[in-house]
Amino acid sequence: MQSNDARILRGAAMIAAPVGVVATVVSAFVAGEKGLVGGLVALAVVAVFFGLGSYALMRITQDKPQVAMTAGLLVYTVQILLIGVFIVLLEDTTLFSGRAFGLSLLATALAWVGGQVRYSLTSRMFYVDPEPSVVTKEAAGAAGAESRDAA
Repeated sequence: MQSNDARILRGAAMIAAPVGVVATVVSAFVAGEKGLVGGLVALAVVAVFFGLGSYALMRITQDKPQVAMTAGLLVYTVQILLIGVFIVLLEDTTLFSGRAFGLSLLATALAWVGGQVRYSLTSRMFYVDPEPSVVTKEAAGAAGAESRDAA
């Protein structure tokens, strides 16, 4: 994992975590114990789905940066679809408040995506690999061998 990728992942988590905690506390205050459980489940779902999605995207684009946009859209689509499936599966549960879960999930997911956008825009990433300004011994040796072969 490259350092700028880790910085983006860490930044998204640092923004989403407090929002998720506040959403959980508000859910607990409004809906009681079931609201607390709903907020905690939502926080866990966002952390797992978006954390793993970000990690997968970083691994995919590590070797093939040219597929970053396609992979990003694919990962985001899969995340949203899996969260939708998760919501549908837990639609009739009595373990927690569905409304508290949904609103906490929405707030935390939006904070995560916002954190990713913010840290992606403020990180300094090279768009191309810079050429070394100092010629290494291997490069100088190879250039000398090529000039001898040409003569």
